[in-house]
Amino acid sequence: MRQSDIARLAGVSQTTVSLVLNGAPESAAIPEATRERVLAAARELSYVADPAALSLAKGNNRLIGVHTFMATFPVGASNTYYPYLAGVEEETARQGYDLLLFTGSAAEPNDGPVELPRLRMADGALLVGRRFALMGVEALLDSGFPLVYVGRHDELGERLPYIGADYVGATAELVRRLHGLGHRRFVYVREHDDAIASADRERGYREGAAAAGLAPDDATVVRTDGSDITAGTVARWLADGRTALIVEGGTDALAAALAVQRAAADAGLAFPRDLSLALAGERVGHECGAPVLTGFTVPRLEMGRQAVRLLVDLITGTPVPSGARQRLLACSPLDGETAGPPPGHT
Repeated sequence: MRQSDIARLAGVSQTTVSLVLNGAPESAAIPEATRERVLAAARELSYVADPAALSLAKGNNRLIGVHTFMATFPVGASNTYYPYLAGVEEETARQGYDLLLFTGSAAEPNDGPVELPRLRMADGALLVGRRFALMGVEALLDSGFPLVYVGRHDELGERLPYIGADYVGATAELVRRLHGLGHRRFVYVREHDDAIASADRERGYREGAAAAGLAPDDATVVRTDGSDITAGTVARWLADGRTALIVEGGTDALAAALAVQRAAADAGLAFPRDLSLALAGERVGHECGAPVLTGFTVPRLEMGRQAVRLLVDLITGTPVPSGARQRLLACSPLDGETAGPPPGHT
């Protein structure tokens, strides 16, 4: 027996039948007489709801969706997103839920709905990616669907819950540490990306430089993917007294860090003997034999865990204080092997 048969007998639309039988919140607007007609027709036809379909409609399948706005699965342990996803999987199992993975795209998200309506197959969803489809996310929030972003995203103000990392504070502290070693002139190498994570790191760099009393010219910013960094580039920085180089530590910016290292080697310079190199982040999946870059560790595993816990609270209706819906976790200093006092500093 199908719902269309009930709709025919009761003289209503199939949508009305679905709302009544599934107990959807929207059914509260249906007149009581219409509701009784639908229920009477269902009894007369001996209709029995499909338990799986009913569970899915009510959003209590104990399924957590994960959607990435980039091609991510599968990933290796050296992938920046691997620790996030490992934390998500670990905490999801602990909470007694299963994961439903939605394939991402290598294409950049746009302002359209993309394929986000598919996320409704889960009870709620985690979102991962440096940029996202604004309209698609906003539409899901408008419908009351539980969402949590892994990473800071405030494009929708306080509407979108997230668990992020305090890149501003961590990068400012990195500048303070280098300044404490005696460095007075800096170069910050930033990728061309305008994602929030990139902007937060640059903001932290500028705040750290200002707190150290550095003049704007002593804390320059260079935007590059690393392809134009040569031995001459690094030699000119050093000749200009810029003894501390900080490279953005985002998803794609590691290429710039490697370019700086190669260029310095080509110029006969070594870290930290001649100048210092730091990463506004860390290199995930450190290569055997490569020096550990000075920087800070991002709590990716814990971000994944806390994102799941927050999402489960939203799914189950557990009260979440407004200040706990958007959280930034502290990063930890990473001493590394590539930073030290500038030459001649005592």
